[in-house]
Amino acid sequence: MEHLPILFFATLLAAIVASAPPGLLNVNAAKISVEKGKKSGIVFSLGIAVMVLIQAYISVRIAKFLIRNPHVVGWLMKAAVVVFAVLAVFFFIKATRKQIQHSAEIKQGKTLGDFGKGLFLASLNFLQIPFYSGLNTFFGANGIMTYEIIDEVFFIAGAGIGTFLVMYLYVFYFNKLDANSSKFSKNSYYILGVLMVILLIITLIRINY
Repeated sequence: MEHLPILFFATLLAAIVASAPPGLLNVNAAKISVEKGKKSGIVFSLGIAVMVLIQAYISVRIAKFLIRNPHVVGWLMKAAVVVFAVLAVFFFIKATRKQIQHSAEIKQGKTLGDFGKGLFLASLNFLQIPFYSGLNTFFGANGIMTYEIIDEVFFIAGAGIGTFLVMYLYVFYFNKLDANSSKFSKNSYYILGVLMVILLIITLIRINY
C-alpha cells in the first residue's frame, strides 16, 4: 500500500505536465469561461476530465493485458521505447515551432451542452491513450504499479484529477497565463520532451539489464 501515494502523485504530476501547454482543450475551457461564465467553463472541464478517466482506463487495460502475458513483456518494453521516442520528438518539434496553434473554434450549437463538448473534444486527443499506456507500462516495470484494482483506481484518478486541475486553472487564471502564453507553451513542451527522453532511457536500461 505504501506505493499508492507515489503512484497517484506521479500520475497526477504527469497529467498536469501533459495538459499544461496551451492547446485545443485548455484554451477552449478558458474561452467558454470568458464567454459563458466560469460555471460553464468548469462543466466543460469536467467533461474533459471524464473522457481522460475513460482513456486512462483503456490504457490500463491495454498495459495490464500485455504485462500479464509473459511472452509479450519484451515486446511491451520495446513498444514503450517507441512510444516515448515518438512523443519526445513530437513535443520537441512543438516546442521549436515559431507559431503554435493554441485553439480551434467550438461551434456553439444546441446539440451538445458544455459537458458534452468537453467529452467530444477530449475524445479527439488521440495522444492520451499511448501517453498513459507508456506511463502505465513504465510504472508496472518499475514496481510502482501492481495492477491490483486499487492501483488502477489511483492511476486513473490521478490522470483525471491532474487534467481537471489544469483546466480549472485555465478557467480562472487564463488572463494571467495568456500574457506569456508563447514562452509558457514552449517551455512546457520542452519539459514534456525531456520527461519522455528520461522515461525512454530508463526503459532501455530495464530492457538491457
